[in-house]
Amino acid sequence: MLRTLTDFIAEIAGGHRDAAFAENDYRLAAAALLVHVVTIDGEFGDAERDKVLRVLEHRFDLGVHDANALLDAAIARDAEAVDLYAFTSVLNRALDEEGRKRVVEMMFEVAYADGGLTEFEDNLVWRAAELLNVSSRDRVQIRKSVRDAFEDEDDGA
Repeated sequence: MLRTLTDFIAEIAGGHRDAAFAENDYRLAAAALLVHVVTIDGEFGDAERDKVLRVLEHRFDLGVHDANALLDAAIARDAEAVDLYAFTSVLNRALDEEGRKRVVEMMFEVAYADGGLTEFEDNLVWRAAELLNVSSRDRVQIRKSVRDAFEDEDDGA
């Protein structure tokens, strides 16, 4: 409540407030899942980092500075997490079914950032989707949609 009030006052005053992402912020939980997906293979290259940043900017309507701050917070949060439940429980409380499906879509989008979907990435998204109460049918449909978009983008390059 206090944070909302201070954000409102900063906005009216024309000031810019640095984004701070609380542990129960659904954006931080979603970003941490994205980090978990792209780092499951032990690597976090520039292409993956750029893709995660673009997804965060676009999906959460963030500027470059705020997206970088969110990514840094997500990397730290993912490093200290023991399981996916820490993230999915926050998302289940904050998002409706469509919002949870969008998170699964985001996970597939970043999984394809390094050229394709590995079985580890696919398995991780499957487990997260189950915890997010996204049906297997919806998950498969989302994966196909993202894969088709990725292949179309790849053919156009």
